[in-house]
Amino acid sequence: MSEEIDLTGDGGVIKTIVRHAKADAVAPTTDNPVVDVHYEGVLAETGEVFDTTHEDNTVFSFEIGKGSVIKSWDIALRTMKVGEVAKITCKPEYAYGCAGSPPDIPPNATLIFEVELVACRARKSSNLGSASEERARLEELKKQRQMAAAAKEEEKKKREEAKAAAAARIQAKLGSKKVQGKGKGKAK
Repeated sequence: MSEEIDLTGDGGVIKTIVRHAKADAVAPTTDNPVVDVHYEGVLAETGEVFDTTHEDNTVFSFEIGKGSVIKSWDIALRTMKVGEVAKITCKPEYAYGCAGSPPDIPPNATLIFEVELVACRARKSSNLGSASEERARLEELKKQRQMAAAAKEEEKKKREEAKAAAAARIQAKLGSKKVQGKGKGKAK
């Protein structure tokens, strides 16, 4: 896995790149502060998933720096590029703090998010250019979502195949132990 990057200097927000963006990928800027992300959030203590966009293949959109998300997301998303996937570990003071977010997030919870930056764009009130540019942007976003969904499905298929192979190996070992055990009993 990639190296951990301490984005806050106090261990409050740690970013680990899971998949790098292409070299020419764009990053959020003051001109393009609205981001679209896929994510899955888990409780660090239990590994329990408390929120995800992967089940229904939706994207979550927000404007960086407006305080509409937890502090760690505003910090981490500024450092990402479109196409990048990162694991972001958020200490409570950069997430929901001592209050938590009942019922899913307990007080003082450290959270781990796997976040993919799907797109970044200008605010709606900004000049978006021609309608054809907007259609092209939406078409590209749709293509990126489909590619992400296909990759996720492929990963799921590989995990299921690996689980089935492991189960078969275990079953084979158990079967051979039963045969060995029966043989020993008959030898007495």
